[in-house]
Amino acid sequence: MTRPFVHTGQPGRVVFGAGTVRSVAAELEALGVSRAAIVTTPGQARLGNEIAGHAGQRGVGVLPLAVMHVPVEIAAEAVTQATRLGADGLVAAGGGSAIGLAKAVALATGLPLLAIPTTYSGSEMTSNVGTTDGGEKRIVSDAKMRPRTVIYDPELTYGLPVAVSMTSGMNGMAHAVEALYAREANPLTSLMAEEAIRALAQGLPAVHAAARNAEGRAACLYGAWLSGAVLAHVGMALHHKLCHVLGGSFGLPHAETHTVVLPHAVAYTRPAAEMELRRADQALGGDAATALFELTGRLGTPRALRDIGMRETDLDRAADLAAASPYWNPRPVARAGIRALLDNAYFGRRPTA
Repeated sequence: MTRPFVHTGQPGRVVFGAGTVRSVAAELEALGVSRAAIVTTPGQARLGNEIAGHAGQRGVGVLPLAVMHVPVEIAAEAVTQATRLGADGLVAAGGGSAIGLAKAVALATGLPLLAIPTTYSGSEMTSNVGTTDGGEKRIVSDAKMRPRTVIYDPELTYGLPVAVSMTSGMNGMAHAVEALYAREANPLTSLMAEEAIRALAQGLPAVHAAARNAEGRAACLYGAWLSGAVLAHVGMALHHKLCHVLGGSFGLPHAETHTVVLPHAVAYTRPAAEMELRRADQALGGDAATALFELTGRLGTPRALRDIGMRETDLDRAADLAAASPYWNPRPVARAGIRALLDNAYFGRRPTA
């Protein structure tokens, strides 16, 4: 029997397909944007210039400022530069760092945002941004940050290194898996989440085997869209809380942290979300926590927090931070259980409840 639910559709336009980046000028025109500032990371400045070329007279400059976790001082500088350019709109080109910075600028200025993701984080579909200030990560949600249009062009992901593609895809996977047992889950979001898990589970191994596999890249981007879309409709739980703590307070890399933590967060939560996680079991072909852990092994991604910069001496503080202000989770957050979870994740052990 279907339980009662509420579903509020999120507005936005999605343009999906090979070569669609060339439509950026037309999409900006549809948004009424005549002076777009293009936000990228320093390493993606070349992509920013390419997109500026597609934008033509509607592009006024590239802001290659984005870094991980959106430090507030970088956001302030981006606002200053966008204002100096006289921008009346924004284009975010790249992964979660570029999209996050552009969201922060949109929040401060009210400018409309068009996103062109080149990774699989899914953040382009949400109205959330995580900013860091003094080592603390804070999540802000506001409809002004939600991109009005998202262009998904699989060809832009062909050059994404395989190792980065794998952890980025697992980051997207985390959004979909946790959406299954989110407090706000409903039949539509659960269908989308299951399809996202299936698409990523099929696409990532294909890209791992051949970096320019067109079908694999399209499947990953399709899965990323779905995972981001469900994240836009539901709240976050234990997995995201742990990753926000580990990234914001200890400087761990975002996608790699999601990759390592996900199987352990699922194993911890499973006793209270058995029915919801059956969709993940079906999409992954077995017990979700075990299947995710084994998938990371096949994809060659990190499996231990110690391998991505975490110090064992910081595990107690991380457990304290996560338990002090927990996100809602089907299985209540207990400090002892979180400390054991982090220990397993630190050493890369197989996940256990």
